[in-house]
Amino acid sequence: MSLRYHVVSIAAVLLALALGVVLGASALSGRVLGALTSDRDQLAGQVVALRGERDAADARLRATEGLVAAGGPSTVAGVLPGRGVAVLAAPDADPADVDAVAGLVESGGGRVTSRLALTDAALAPDQAEALRALVPRLLPAGAQLPTTTDTGSLTGSLLGSLLVARPGDAEEQATGPEATTALRALADGGFLRVPDALDPAPAEVALVVTGGRADPARDATLARLAGEVDRVGAGAVVAGRTGSGAVSAVRADPALRSGLSTVDALEGPASRVATVLALREQADGRAGTYGPLAGTFTPQPAAG
Repeated sequence: MSLRYHVVSIAAVLLALALGVVLGASALSGRVLGALTSDRDQLAGQVVALRGERDAADARLRATEGLVAAGGPSTVAGVLPGRGVAVLAAPDADPADVDAVAGLVESGGGRVTSRLALTDAALAPDQAEALRALVPRLLPAGAQLPTTTDTGSLTGSLLGSLLVARPGDAEEQATGPEATTALRALADGGFLRVPDALDPAPAEVALVVTGGRADPARDATLARLAGEVDRVGAGAVVAGRTGSGAVSAVRADPALRSGLSTVDALEGPASRVATVLALREQADGRAGTYGPLAGTFTPQPAAG
């Protein structure tokens, strides 16, 4: 047998092997493709079904939220009879949330005695020294600052002495001119936004409204600020949108959590109603956590 015969034989064997592989792969590919097509069709059907369920759930949620929003004023009616509420908005607070809760406070028989907004500078670490130097100069007669260098606590103590007072302690509340002068000084320093017509009246409880931003350093400062406002007055509530770092900071601190009430998901009507109920709870000397993350929206106000 010649070399040529061997070469031809080997070539024939390789060709046959290649043809067999191709034919086998083609048959296998057909089966695999058929199986994948079937799986794709099944998954597509599941996606359509899940989308339908999602859309139905969204529709039910919208209907429920509409019902809660419509019934909000009647739900809170009489909850805050004659109670003064000082509203303080964080830099990231949504004005729609502030408007909605302020309206519900009035539906509950309460009065929004002041409506102010902190600026970014009030919570910025690089502005802490300037704020610490300013606060003692603005403190009204008879008020005392806590023995700390923490900016949030010092600012909260000052704002508390200007905006809120415990029932029966009205004589310790700053006078109107004192409060107006101090608040405008904070505004001139870039730490606060105040309305043009500023005439703060004493409030019993305070509401701190935040957005959904999370910044650990700023959130901790705002949480301690709210804690001092709570200490000075008859109570305070921190309410924020989903993701609010300030709400989380309060809930993570046992000392703050024991005094402050918190509400999450403030963008929803149920949480807005819960915020007003929580203000009454604070006025009654109790605290709690509310909203979807807390698993409940219904603090129980005391009778009377």
